Amino acid sequence: MTLRGKRLGLLLSTAATHPGFTHGIRLAEAALAQGLDVYLYCIDDAVTGVADPRLQALRQNGLKLYACAYGAQRRRLPLTDHATFAGLTVLSDIIATTDRFVSFN
Repeated sequence: MTLRGKRLGLLLSTAATHPGFTHGIRLAEAALAQGLDVYLYCIDDAVTGVADPRLQALRQNGLKLYACAYGAQRRRLPLTDHATFAGLTVLSDIIATTDRFVSFN
């Protein structure tokens, strides 16, 4: 069975130092290697990790990386080009349009 062209949505809500963040990155990496389209949304404490080199490397390999603009604002983080900063409407669209959706809290 081929997975190429399938869409995977991921939600990360923990800081980059948390094991859940690492598990999410590893799942994204494996999915990209299998040819899936991967959409990853960082919310809550995960917005502090959008500049993480592991995520940025995955972006170079096709990861679509989004981050909660409100979460970044609340943490006084600048809106950089490390991710597309957006609201929960984008998260809702990711949930609605992907074949599978996984959350790491």
